[in-house]
Amino acid sequence: MNSLQKTLCRRIGYQFNNPDLLVLALTHRSVSGSKNNERIEFLGDSILNFVIADALYEKFEKAKEGKLSRLRAQLVKGETLARVARQFEFGDCLLLGSGELKSGGFRRDSILADALEGVIGAIYLDSDLEVCRAVILNWFKDLLENISMDDHQKDPKTRLQELLQSRRTALPVYQVENIEGEAHNQIFVVSCKVDGIDGAAIAQGGSRRQAEQLAAEKILAELS
Repeated sequence: MNSLQKTLCRRIGYQFNNPDLLVLALTHRSVSGSKNNERIEFLGDSILNFVIADALYEKFEKAKEGKLSRLRAQLVKGETLARVARQFEFGDCLLLGSGELKSGGFRRDSILADALEGVIGAIYLDSDLEVCRAVILNWFKDLLENISMDDHQKDPKTRLQELLQSRRTALPVYQVENIEGEAHNQIFVVSCKVDGIDGAAIAQGGSRRQAEQLAAEKILAELS
């Protein structure tokens, strides 16, 4: 385990007994001649879905199956998982083939989300279900606390706009701060500024719309 992977362990709140499991979880299929994280990601995906489903079942006692399914889908979708992975700076620790390195694969939502699921699978294999559950619930604590039966079908930009309108406050201002990468694989860096909050929320995504949504979500978290 290298220094970046050791730092990642501190960020995610779990120290591996078998460091090889973490290395496997971070190894993308583009790395030739090596085992990759596809199998362990499959395991992590199943565990994540179960843990989040169980947490939502406990949180929303009167919700019907269809609504619980939609809430779970919002929390375990690739965009959400990639955002969690970015918070822990997974991109710095990914093991990628030369092609993915050149194309900026360490910033791609799908690769980050797969790695996060891979690490969940690795934690489970390294410990047990209850330890793994505790780690996942810690990672998703804020998301689970803030998710609502009323707003799960509305995107963050819409929710932010409605919140500010209800407070009779000026609408948010979004601005593209930077565009990185090749034309076919661009990363947009966007800021979101609202009255009453010092500074701006900065977020990045594979499209301007995605970056704006992530920035709006950061503002919503501050306002709540």
